Amino acid sequence: MIDTHAHLTDRRFNPDRDSVIQRALHQGITLIICVCSDFGELDLFYSLLEKYNFLYGAAGIHPHDAFYWKDLEPKLIKALEHEKIVALGEVGLDYHYENSPRTVQKEVFKFQLELAKEKGFPVIIHSRDAMKDTLAILRGEKIHKGVMHCFSGNEEDMRTCLELGLYISLAGTVTFPKAFNLQKIASSVPLDKLVVETDCPYLAPQPVRGKRNEPSFLKYVIEKIASIRGLDQRKLTLTTSENAKNLFGLVHKLS
Repeated sequence: MIDTHAHLTDRRFNPDRDSVIQRALHQGITLIICVCSDFGELDLFYSLLEKYNFLYGAAGIHPHDAFYWKDLEPKLIKALEHEKIVALGEVGLDYHYENSPRTVQKEVFKFQLELAKEKGFPVIIHSRDAMKDTLAILRGEKIHKGVMHCFSGNEEDMRTCLELGLYISLAGTVTFPKAFNLQKIASSVPLDKLVVETDCPYLAPQPVRGKRNEPSFLKYVIEKIASIRGLDQRKLTLTTSENAKNLFGLVHKLS
């Protein structure tokens, strides 16, 4: 299994971070994309990438922090030079919390999409209560290389993402009993465009809901999607893992 989105630098892992990572290995996780969206955690982020050969990284200015982007831009540019960075993100729009004004979020989103194209990185896209504007900007910026992280849209949104060439990532939310829309997405998304994630420490799957999420819980996401689609779990694991390698350009690095 490949966890395509984990926040391992989050302070909630401070007491037992190494144990969390070891548990992931014991549960069959072979690779983790560690996403740094708090630039106060960059030193820890770099140290994790250097300590564990199966960790790769992504960095981006989260829409929550868009208001401070001029201060964060130099740190982002430096982070993208690290040899184990494989994506720019997570970036996008968040109209649920609106910690930064919408106009600023859009400006910073567009800036980072341009940067991703310039550097040749796929984009990890965050969109909460902002799908219409998110898709409009992605279309306008001609983004064809990336993933809709923790997808929460409807089938029409999914089709638009697929038309743009994006991957769809499903997280623990697909396991929630009343997540009928996401379960419908899980049944219909083309298998060659599907990846999975935990978004840990957030969004623990139903069997461990209420606990701190971690990469070892990715198995519950795989189990749920395999059940919905009537697929063998091993086949789904292999397919989503190959998709993740293609998305993040890891095929040659891991061969």
